[in-house]
Amino acid sequence: MGQHTVIFTPSGIRTEAEDGQTVYDVALAAGVDIQSICGGKGLCKRCQCEIDTGKHAKFNLDVQAEHVGKLTPTEKKAIHDEELSDTRRLACRAKIKGDLVVEIPSDAREAESSIQKKSTPIDVPLNPAVKLYMVQLAVPELEDNPCDGDALLEKLSSEHSIDAAYSHEALIKLQDILRAHDRTVICVVRDDTHVVDVWPPTAGNAYGAAIDVGSTSVALYVFNLSTGKIAYEKAAMNPQIRYGEDLMSRVSYIMMNKGGEVKLTEAIRGQIKTMLAEAVEALNIETEQMLDVICVGNPIMHHLLIGANPVELGQAPFPLAVKDWLDVPARKMDLGLSDSAQVSLFPLIGGHVGADTTAAYLTQIDAMQDRSVLLVDIGTNAEIVLSHNGKVAAASSPTGPALEGAEISCGVRASLGAIERVRIDPVTKKSKFKIIGHEDWLSDEDDLSDFTISGICGSGIFEVMVELANAGLIDQGGLFVSGDTSGRMVPDNEGKSQKYVLVDRSENPLFIKQTDIRAVQLAKAALYAGAELISESLGCEQFDEVLLAGAFGTHLDPKYVSEIGIVPRSPAEIIRSIGNAAGMGAAMALLDKDQRAKIIAATKQIEKVETAMEPKFQDYFVGAMKFPTATANSQDNTQRRRRRRRG
Repeated sequence: MGQHTVIFTPSGIRTEAEDGQTVYDVALAAGVDIQSICGGKGLCKRCQCEIDTGKHAKFNLDVQAEHVGKLTPTEKKAIHDEELSDTRRLACRAKIKGDLVVEIPSDAREAESSIQKKSTPIDVPLNPAVKLYMVQLAVPELEDNPCDGDALLEKLSSEHSIDAAYSHEALIKLQDILRAHDRTVICVVRDDTHVVDVWPPTAGNAYGAAIDVGSTSVALYVFNLSTGKIAYEKAAMNPQIRYGEDLMSRVSYIMMNKGGEVKLTEAIRGQIKTMLAEAVEALNIETEQMLDVICVGNPIMHHLLIGANPVELGQAPFPLAVKDWLDVPARKMDLGLSDSAQVSLFPLIGGHVGADTTAAYLTQIDAMQDRSVLLVDIGTNAEIVLSHNGKVAAASSPTGPALEGAEISCGVRASLGAIERVRIDPVTKKSKFKIIGHEDWLSDEDDLSDFTISGICGSGIFEVMVELANAGLIDQGGLFVSGDTSGRMVPDNEGKSQKYVLVDRSENPLFIKQTDIRAVQLAKAALYAGAELISESLGCEQFDEVLLAGAFGTHLDPKYVSEIGIVPRSPAEIIRSIGNAAGMGAAMALLDKDQRAKIIAATKQIEKVETAMEPKFQDYFVGAMKFPTATANSQDNTQRRRRRRRG
């Protein structure tokens, strides 16, 4: 009798318990992470635990079998039905009779969710908008004038403090489930206000999806909303690419083809529908269990996904159809989900700064507070967010697709066989390189017949430009330097210019051409100018940190980002990759509904800077064309040599 010491593992939480209390009640009071959707009523069988008997020198406890109450009828039935192993107890049924060491198995924990993508951990409390509650209704009596719908709401209120209303979908299914399952039912509750569905007590967990809808690819992350753990992830190409490589070409397609916006909407919705169906099949769950979908994307992707024509975003003043957080019933978007599912989209900042940027900002909002931090997502458009002196501004720069491999003569997307790392010997001018899918460095001296080398992708493009500059093959203006005798420079364009031999092989050699360098210069100068303008708008002269977001930014080496001169005043040591922050921001809002309110409020405080409208943009742009690590421009010397030859 009296008080007993209880140790929970693996958390190590130590607490005191009164004789006769259940393990579940003690765990809940002590803040131990343990699952339950029935509120400790013995219905859901999720609060499983193991009693670790024996002597524990570490805790100075001697745990005996009689320190916990005997198996209850509920537990015996669960063991018989194979819902509970004979080595486990239900925490809500097991009563404490003495000192205990209780292990909460990993499959029974409801810990804070940890999302990790490319070394970027994000921790949020598990507080999804969709939650499950299991209740058992009393057998109705005739004199009570019974109504099962009302009884359900009363039970939710009395046992779970949920003041909710029920939906039509839930109401019409309720009595069939009650009749077949001893009047026990799982309530699917959204926002603690609406019972959107009811399930039999044998149903599984609720799931949700965070989706980053990029112009090139779509990334899907599926989470178990009852545990907060990631259950499935997949990426796929955005099928809209067949209508245009970049965003503006897709807008042009819509403008020139009647009904073009419908085709693009159907294409992206169809892709997401397929990916969700694949996830449901892979997880062996029912479609009805996929209940919450949060999407992020740039403004054009956002508008096409919801079915809004984005042509207004193709010209100034770039008006948005909608700017705020948006909730849409899933049935209106034909994603193959149930009538109870909902699709939500993050708020946008402006016509060229979208929901993907606000989602990325959400992942870093606390780290950026009270510091001077530049957040950059490099893509066809580079979105920039700057925090400084308690203020936040955002802008977009039209970098074009060159940095992602498009507009480069041998450029490809980041896929197997693409060159992702490049080194050029400053003496021999020969290259060595790494390709995606192979760990070793390769060169022309290797037998390359066993390797499929498709081209060079974004990270390789950054590196080859810096390596060309450091090896003295291009000058600061980006022109190839004449007079090289290494044999790596060969004539191009009928002898009018030169090109560098990146991979020298008999079939399909790869070259870096003068036009490739020019495309990179235009892209990097646009981003540099945008960063300068947004810095000027907030009076920021130096960054504490530069954060690179997006799948592309993940693969960039800070050394080369610094040396290519794409971001002003940014040495390598302050540059850090944060992975697919847009997708992770969507996941944060999926797992913790408080994050939704947080980003909605934060977005309203962001100042939008229109870089294209700023007179100084062109000045900064021209100044940023040079390659900082290259030798001084050789153009004047070339001109003098030409004049001497004419003489």
